[in-house]
Amino acid sequence: MSFLSFFKKKKHPSQLTMPQLWEKLRRSSDFVEVSFVVGRKELSVYYFDSLVDPKVLQENILCHLQNDLSRRPDVQLEDLQQIVPIQRIEVSEDPAAIEEKVLKGFVVVSFREQPGKAALISAANENLGLRENNDTENEFSVVGPKVGFVENIGTNLHLLRRQIVTPNLVFREMMIGSVSKTKVVIAYIDGVANPETIRTMTQRIEAIDFDVVFDNAIIDQIIADNSKTPFPLFLSTERIDRAVYALVSGQVAVFCDGSPYAIIGPSTFFDFFTSPEDYSLPWVLGSFFRLIRFFGVMFSILASPVYIAVLTYHYEMIPEDLLGPIIYSRSNVPFPPVLEVLFLEITIELLREAGARLPTKVAQTLGIVGGIVIGQATVDAGLASTILLIVVALAALASFTTPIFKMSNSIRFIRFPFILFAACWGGIGIAFAVCGLLIHLGRLQSLGYPYLVPFYPLRVRNFRDTFVRSPYSMTAERPTFFRPQSRFRYDPENAKQKRDIDE
Repeated sequence: MSFLSFFKKKKHPSQLTMPQLWEKLRRSSDFVEVSFVVGRKELSVYYFDSLVDPKVLQENILCHLQNDLSRRPDVQLEDLQQIVPIQRIEVSEDPAAIEEKVLKGFVVVSFREQPGKAALISAANENLGLRENNDTENEFSVVGPKVGFVENIGTNLHLLRRQIVTPNLVFREMMIGSVSKTKVVIAYIDGVANPETIRTMTQRIEAIDFDVVFDNAIIDQIIADNSKTPFPLFLSTERIDRAVYALVSGQVAVFCDGSPYAIIGPSTFFDFFTSPEDYSLPWVLGSFFRLIRFFGVMFSILASPVYIAVLTYHYEMIPEDLLGPIIYSRSNVPFPPVLEVLFLEITIELLREAGARLPTKVAQTLGIVGGIVIGQATVDAGLASTILLIVVALAALASFTTPIFKMSNSIRFIRFPFILFAACWGGIGIAFAVCGLLIHLGRLQSLGYPYLVPFYPLRVRNFRDTFVRSPYSMTAERPTFFRPQSRFRYDPENAKQKRDIDE
C-alpha cells in the first residue's frame, strides 16, 4: 500500500455555497477567475491554470463562447453542449461535485442569471509533464515511480496537483531577483502545515535581495538558518513522490522556475537518509536498507581516521593474527599513516570530480581504469599499503549509500577533519571530533526547527520512521515535531477494522 493512499479521506457531503467555494479556491495563486460580458450575458470562468490545457481553453471554449453568446442572448448553461465542441460537459448545482471536477482539470462556466448552477467543461492537460527526459537521475530507485520534476515550473505544479487532489493544496507565487525576476512558488497543504512555518518561509523568500536567481540552490543558501555549516538544511529533491510525502507530513516545498528540484523545509538530519524506495518495500526490508545507510555513513567517516589512530598511537589494539599482514603491507611505505591516507583520499576525490565533469560513458571508463591502474601503481610504488587501499575504497563506496547528493558531499568533507584529529591525538582526537560534530548538529536549525529532532530534543514517539521504517499501521500519526495542524494521516482504528474485515 502506498503512503499516498492514506491521504485519501472519506468524503462527506459539502456544506459550502458557491461563493464560499470560490473563496476557498482563491487561496492558491494558480486558480484563475475571469468575469466578462458578451452581448447581454455576464459570465464567469473558473479553473486551475496548472491543470488546464491553454489551447483547449482559448480555442475550444472561450472563442466559441464569445462568438455564439453575442448572437444568442437566450442561451442557458444546458445549451453549452451545442456551442462548445467538447464532449464532456456537465451542469451541476452541487459545490462538492464542482470542487471535485475543477481539481481534475475542468473549466467552470457560470451565468449571472443562474447563480446556483455551473457548467463543467473538460479541459485537462493530460500530456503535460509526460515527456521523455523527466526521469529522476540523481535519486534513482528500482521500485516506485520514476517521474521527476523538470525545469518548467508550470509543469511541476501540474504534476503536483495530479498527485494531491485536494483544494487545500495551496500555491503562493512571488517574484524574486531584481534583474532575473524569477518566478518562485511556495506549496503547502492548508490545514496540515503549521501557519508559522508557512509564514517563516514566505518572509525569508520575500526578503531575498539578489540580482539574479536562477536555481533553487541559491534560494537554499540564502534562506538557510546557518550559512557556515557544510550540512544542507533544506532537502532538495527531484522526485515527485518525495515532495508529496513531505507536503502531507506538514512540510513546505519551494519551486523555482528553471530548476528541476524542489527544496523542502523544515528538514531534519534523518530526512537525508530516507529513500522513497523504503515505502515501496515491505517495512522489514525498508528498515534494513535504511540501517545499512546509517552504517555506511559511520563507516565512511570513521574508517580512515581509525586506521591512522590505530597505526600511529594504538598498536596494542591490532590482533596478533593481523599484525603480520599489516607490517608486511607497510614494509615498503616510507610515509606515516596520515600522509598515506591523505594521498589516497585526495586521489579518490580527484577521480570522483573528474568523473562528474566528463560525459557519462567516458566517466565510467575513467572510474574503472583510473581506480585499477592508480591503485595498483600506488601499491607497487610503495606509496600506500594494500590494507589501506581496501579501507579507503570501502569508505568511498559506503559514502555512495546516501540518497541525497548534498548530504553525500558533506560526509566526504567532514572525513578530512576527522583524519587530522586522528593524526594529532589518536583515539581521543576521534572522540573529540565526534563530540564536536554532534554539538554542531545539535545547534543547527531548519526554519527554526531543531535539525537533530527526534534524536535531540528527544521525541521517542517519532522514532517510528527515523532509524527504521515502521509498518503503516503504526505510522498513522504525522511527525509531531513539525507541529502539523492535522495530527493523523488517517484513522488508525478504521484502518485496523478494515484490515480485520478483509482477513
